[in-house]
Amino acid sequence: MTLFMLSRTLRLICVLGLLFSIVSLPSIAQSASKRDKPTVAATNYPLKYFAERIVGDNVRVIFPIPPDIDPAFWIPEPEGVLGFQASDLILLNGAHYSKWLDKVSLPRRKVVNTSHTFRDKFITIQEFTTHRHGPQGEHAHAGVAFTTWLDFQQAIQQAEVILNAVIKLVPQFEKQFQTNFLSLKKDLEVLDRQLESIASTQSAKPFAASHPVYHYLARRYGLNIRSVLWEPSEIPTTTQLEELEKVLKNHPAKWMIWEGEPHPRSVALLQTLGVNSVVFDPAGNEPVKGDFLSVMQQNVENLKLAFN
Repeated sequence: MTLFMLSRTLRLICVLGLLFSIVSLPSIAQSASKRDKPTVAATNYPLKYFAERIVGDNVRVIFPIPPDIDPAFWIPEPEGVLGFQASDLILLNGAHYSKWLDKVSLPRRKVVNTSHTFRDKFITIQEFTTHRHGPQGEHAHAGVAFTTWLDFQQAIQQAEVILNAVIKLVPQFEKQFQTNFLSLKKDLEVLDRQLESIASTQSAKPFAASHPVYHYLARRYGLNIRSVLWEPSEIPTTTQLEELEKVLKNHPAKWMIWEGEPHPRSVALLQTLGVNSVVFDPAGNEPVKGDFLSVMQQNVENLKLAFN
């Protein structure tokens, strides 16, 4: 082969290669985009559960918060923030829930505040209490009460905001999303009616609570709750017991509501004061067993026992 012919052949190969890349790359990118699902990031477990129930397998839902941390007081590492920033939607609980948002910047167009429809009904905590527990360190219970989903009517509103957001993100699945939302709504309405029915039997019955996280539960279902600052995993100090005794003088509770399973020693100490223990898990983080619905169903059964 002459030099002239070799040169022509090489030029022809280059041209054909260029044409192939022009034709092939868009189709490759298109097929890749079909494979990749949009990503929704949730800032607490209830929102993750609501989103998963609504989107099914059509959207990837992530929740990058470790299981041993209260998401409300989580301080993310840089990679944790990047996971949120890279998502297509970021689901916020609102009501000043995620304290770390004051320290990072998130793309506004991706942020969905799930409680904005009832922000005029937020509860302000008047007393200022600061304490330390767990890996989160010291934090305060003050400002706006943030466990909004414990009022199941508000939980339905938060789920509906998620529904509208994911429909905008992937409108081709609107019909399926609507069907899934109605199923979730039905489950939450059952819980709502059950709690209404249980609490209506003795609306003035006094309860103590191990933590000030039941404001919306109390308001919605008419529970008469006074809170202290006890941890399920820790045995109360003498000072804490004395403070509880002072509360019981004017608020004669026979039951304490705990966020999680209390230490057996705590249960025994309470019984010496004539106080029994019952668990109502807010499920801010993912449970070890079951899911949001099964945890709330158990919560309802636990309260039923306390009222009976």
